[in-house]
Amino acid sequence: MKQTIQLRLGQHLTMTPQLQQAIRLLQLSTLDLKQEIQEALESNLMLETEEEGATREASNNAGNGKLEESGKLSRGENDSNNEKEINAESGSLPDELPVDSGWDDIYDSAMPPSSGAASRDGNDAGDYLNQRRSARTLHDYLLWQLNLTPFSDVDRAIAMSLIDGINEDGYLTPSLEEILAGLGDEEIEIDEVEAVLHRLQQFDPPGVAARDLQESLLIQLRQRPAGEPYLDKAIALIADHFDLLAQQDHNQLKRRLKISDEELFEITHLIQSLTPRPGTLVADTEPQYVVPDVFVSKQDGVWHVELNSEATPKLRVNPEYAKLIRRADNSDDNNYLKNHMQEARWFIKSLMSRNETLLRVATKIVEFQRGFFDHGAEAMRPLVLRDIADALDMHESTISRVTTQKYMHTPQGTLEFKYFFSSHVGTAGGGECSATAIRALIKKLITAELPKKPLSDNKIAAILAEQGINVARRTVAKYRESMAIPPSNERKRLV
Repeated sequence: MKQTIQLRLGQHLTMTPQLQQAIRLLQLSTLDLKQEIQEALESNLMLETEEEGATREASNNAGNGKLEESGKLSRGENDSNNEKEINAESGSLPDELPVDSGWDDIYDSAMPPSSGAASRDGNDAGDYLNQRRSARTLHDYLLWQLNLTPFSDVDRAIAMSLIDGINEDGYLTPSLEEILAGLGDEEIEIDEVEAVLHRLQQFDPPGVAARDLQESLLIQLRQRPAGEPYLDKAIALIADHFDLLAQQDHNQLKRRLKISDEELFEITHLIQSLTPRPGTLVADTEPQYVVPDVFVSKQDGVWHVELNSEATPKLRVNPEYAKLIRRADNSDDNNYLKNHMQEARWFIKSLMSRNETLLRVATKIVEFQRGFFDHGAEAMRPLVLRDIADALDMHESTISRVTTQKYMHTPQGTLEFKYFFSSHVGTAGGGECSATAIRALIKKLITAELPKKPLSDNKIAAILAEQGINVARRTVAKYRESMAIPPSNERKRLV
C-alpha cells in the first residue's frame, strides 16, 4: 500500500486535570471530602480556611495594638501603671529556687481535670468529648476476668485459646477438637478443654462462650434467680423443643409442655427478654453519625433546600502569600508560589461547582417528590436518574455521582439521595406507583394486622389489588423480605 498524508477533522472529549478533579470531588461523601480538603490544606500553602484567616488577622491586629501601646508607654505615658504591672509580675517569682525544684512545686497546675473527674461543685468537668472512654472489646473484657479468676497454668493456656476463638457476638466459633489441636499438648484431653469452657461460660456477659444460640439461651436462663416464674418451663422448652420454638408451632408446644395459651405467652416473653448476641453487650464502639449535605424545610407552605454550611469548611487563598508573587520573576521560588496559587484556585472552583451541582440536584428531587414531603412514603412517585438528568440537562452519570453517599435532612428523617429513586409498578387505572410507596403500604398493612391472624402474602397482594395496585405474591414477598419482616407464620402471636 502507498503511504499518504491525510488531514481529518474530529471531535473528542479531553479530560483536563481540572475536570478530573471536579468529577472526583463530586462523587466523594462528606467525610471523604473533609479528608480531601484537609490533605489539600496540608499540601498547598496558598489554601487556608476563612476561620484561620480571620483568627490570624485578629491576632495581627491585636499584636499591632500592643506594639503601639508599648511604644506610648516607652515615651512616658502611663508610667505609674506600667511600673505597678511590672512589680506585680516580678513579685510573683521567688528570688531563688532550689536546683531540683519543678514548676508544679511552686504553682498550681493549669491543666484541666482528667476525663470523668467531677469538679468541686459536683458538676462534670471538661468537655464531654474528652470524657469519652476508649472503646473496649469483648476479648479484653474476658481477659480481664480471666486474670481475676484462679486457674492453673494448663487451664489458663486452655482458657486463652478459648477466648481467642470467641467472636464479637460472644460465640465460640472453633470446635473443641480444633482448640485441642491448636494447643499442641498431647497430655491435655478433650474433657479438660470442656471443663475450662464451662468455667468461661460463667463469665460476664451471660451467655458468652456458647457454641450456638440454643446453648447461649440455656446459659442465660440458668443464671437467672431461682424461683423466677416460668423459669423451669422456659429451660425445658429451650432444651427439648427448640426446633418447635423456631418454627412458631404453638399448638405442639402447648401439647408437649402441657400448658395454656397464657403460660406459653409468659414463657416466650421470658425467652424474648434474653440476648441472642451476648457479645454486643460489652463491645463499646463509638457511634458514627451521618452528616447531611443539604437541609429541607418548609417555609410559608413552600419547601426550601439549602446546603449544610458546616459540612465543608470555606476555603480562600492566603492573601499574605499571594502578595509575595512577582509577575515578571521566573525564579524557582516564584514559580513554586504561582503553581500553588493556580492549584488553590482550581480546588476552590471545583468545590464551588460541587456545591452548586449538589444543590440543583437536591432541589429538583424535592420538586419531583413533593408528595413524599407532604404526605409520607405512601405518596412517593416513581423516579429514575434519567428524569433528573433530563430536567437539569446533565448526564445520567453525573446524577449518579451526586446521589451516591449524599444525605438529605428532611422532616421525615435523614435520608440518602438514592432513597428517592425507585422503579414503578402499573396500576389498574393505567397509572404508575412507586416501589417505595408499595413497601410503605405493605408495612402499614402488617403493622395494623391482628397478632393471632397475620396477613399472608397472598392476602396482602389481594388488598393491594383492591386499591388498584397489581402486584404478584412473589413481589410482595420480595418487598417484605427487603424490609426484614418475617413471614406470616413467624409473625403469629398468641395475644
